Amino acid sequence: MADTADATDTQEEVEDKQPRSVRVVLLALMITMMLAMLDNMIVGTAMPTIVGDLGGLEHLAWVVTAYTLATAASTPVWGKLGDMYGRKGAFMSSIVIFLIGSALSGMAQDMPQLIGFRAVQGLGAGGLMVGVMAIIGDLIPPRERGKYQGMMAGVMALAMIGGPLVGGTITDNWGWRWSFYINLPLGVVALAAISVVLHLPKKRAKARIDYLGVVLLTVGITSIVLVTTWGGTEYAWTSARIMELIGIGVASLIGFVFWQTKAAEPVVPLHIFRSRNFTLMSLIGFVTGFVMFGATLYLPLYQQSVQGASATNSGLLLLPMLGAMLVTSMVAGRVTTNSGRYYVFPVLGSVLMVVGLYLLSLMDTGTSRVTSGVFMAVVGLGMGCLMQITMLVAQNSVEMKDMGVASSSTTLFRTLGSSFGVAIMGALFNNRVQDVMAERGGAAGSKMTEQSAQLDAASLAKLPDALREAYQHAVSSGTHSAFLLGSVVAVVALVAAVFVKEVPLKGAGPKTDAEAPAAPTQMVEAV
Repeated sequence: MADTADATDTQEEVEDKQPRSVRVVLLALMITMMLAMLDNMIVGTAMPTIVGDLGGLEHLAWVVTAYTLATAASTPVWGKLGDMYGRKGAFMSSIVIFLIGSALSGMAQDMPQLIGFRAVQGLGAGGLMVGVMAIIGDLIPPRERGKYQGMMAGVMALAMIGGPLVGGTITDNWGWRWSFYINLPLGVVALAAISVVLHLPKKRAKARIDYLGVVLLTVGITSIVLVTTWGGTEYAWTSARIMELIGIGVASLIGFVFWQTKAAEPVVPLHIFRSRNFTLMSLIGFVTGFVMFGATLYLPLYQQSVQGASATNSGLLLLPMLGAMLVTSMVAGRVTTNSGRYYVFPVLGSVLMVVGLYLLSLMDTGTSRVTSGVFMAVVGLGMGCLMQITMLVAQNSVEMKDMGVASSSTTLFRTLGSSFGVAIMGALFNNRVQDVMAERGGAAGSKMTEQSAQLDAASLAKLPDALREAYQHAVSSGTHSAFLLGSVVAVVALVAAVFVKEVPLKGAGPKTDAEAPAAPTQMVEAV
């Protein structure tokens, strides 16, 4: 009886402290999420300076590819480690590895070192977003989770807009090494807050890590990412190297699926895909990643090449899309929290995304910034309905013990979607630009885009008027093809959304006496 009384006292104390604790933890989680999202955007801005200092232009793509590969391959592993050994320890470990990789990258003396250290950084980054989502899943009941969607969407929008600006400012004033060092103070603050305030149930798993599953999944994901990264750029899509990678990737993933049915503690338990909602949300997440990263990559290019915006302004011109995404995400979160209903958001979001992408495909050389801003806002409204709802419904579809692998699997599908989106939309864009330049610019136009279909502002300004006009038409035609493809792919998300079954969210919106303990019960035993 005394033990019961002590446990009751402990729970009451936790409930008293929970609101303040959760706010501090959420702040630390948002900082960590910012680190994960800002890194590539800041580094992308600094890359010309890095190459000028370290040399190795021929290895430039690997600075990004090494990070992306390591992130994608480690994402499911971090989710499983959190489920097996405790979310807090796994999350803090991923932050430490990310910070070590950041510090080493800032100290790199040549390009091979930088590539290697970026891979280390990527290993840690794989656990950052997964850790944020899984910990929120532990601390906040699904119905209450909607309140925090606006906060996460805000961080996402801030990273997309602020990344290039921050990267340029840091590189110009402090040097490119600080584009990595800037992670250290932010990461230390997040670590300190999480260490002191975050309390989660202890976990001690007796099962061993599924090493064969990890290897098979890593080889499969690595092959897929390399195919989407190299296909159409480093190697032709029909080249022997790409065919080999496709064969290795398919064989590894088939072997992985077979082994997961035999493993004692599988990396990705296949039973989570028995939930229709979880499977559908994974598919919608893939499509959202496909569309979102393609849009954020090719819209600035269109704005700079066709509408004459500067590099800085092209980032700010994305505000209609990102602002609409932020507002809609906040509204969706509030409605979900108050009503517990969410079916309308995946359907409405998919419809808006299809319509918005189709409207973007209609842009040409005469489209004004106001018109393109309206089109972008429609896409942003759709993304705002989908971005966090997919994670919310996916987490609501599994048991608490699988929260980590559910979060990591959803994140992985979105990551793979972005890889495919950038690669396939990029291939369409490049081919269309080169075709139009050959038609309108003749031999000179064809030669100009022989190496790359994307010209920087300085190169564009030096072109004769006739070639510049031809290039603007080519970019307009390329973005038409890319966004039209995005619109077609978004139809897949719409079909998936229609079949989502609205399962009541666990927890409550307005707290009642019966529901009040729902959130803190996950925080009773401190790690």
